[in-house]
Amino acid sequence: MACSKFEYVKHFEQHSTLLPNSHLVVRVDGHGFHRFTSVHNFTKPNDARGLDLMARAARACMDAYPEITLAYGQSDEFSFVFKRATTLYKRREAKIVSTVASLFTAEYMFRWNDCFPDTKMAYPPSFDARAVCYPTDKNLRDYFSWRQADCHINNLYNTAFWALVQDAKNPRTEREAQVILKDTDSAAKNELLFSSYGINYNALPDMFRKGSVLYRKPSLVAEKSKADPSKEPTLRMRNLVCVEYRDIIGDAFWKENPSVLPPPE
Repeated sequence: MACSKFEYVKHFEQHSTLLPNSHLVVRVDGHGFHRFTSVHNFTKPNDARGLDLMARAARACMDAYPEITLAYGQSDEFSFVFKRATTLYKRREAKIVSTVASLFTAEYMFRWNDCFPDTKMAYPPSFDARAVCYPTDKNLRDYFSWRQADCHINNLYNTAFWALVQDAKNPRTEREAQVILKDTDSAAKNELLFSSYGINYNALPDMFRKGSVLYRKPSLVAEKSKADPSKEPTLRMRNLVCVEYRDIIGDAFWKENPSVLPPPE
């Protein structure tokens, strides 16, 4: 950029740098998604197509940024963990947050037709994002426990709510369903679903109850030679992003995948 007498305005820019050597989490959230899902006729209480689309957009972000070791998503949100030692964009908060949010939004729109081939996008979605640093592994695990617990609580409520609203014999208005469920605990909601609708909540797909967990898993990949495509493919070990629907509150996942939380460098 050529120097000019106007270049002094650069000094007004403010840069917030995220704490070094800490777990960096960027959470992307849908903005105004209640309206977006209604306009595009998402299945209630859960739309597997929509959740798959979110996971595809998250996978694309992980492919773009090798520094991301883990991503967890539920409903209209996804959280990404960057390595403690990452120096991406010199850990400038605005740069990281804006780039991840814009990439996620672009990938969501780009892959829309893959998941909703019969639904034309009426208007573009938008996602905002925030960045938070967690100093210890326990803090980070507690963060993900919080998000997965939130998934459990919200999905149980929504399952009961839409069962009442969509009741074939006695449909309730959304307001009436809210009144019925007000102040009910998990046991009462489970009882309502089972006794009135024959729904065993614990038998519902894990995708709905537990959310989507994306992480890098060592896998054997057959790779062809670029110099000589006629040669037999060579098997090589690669860290590929996989999607699973499993518990991350307990210890099992973390013990099985220690590379998700690499030690500080």
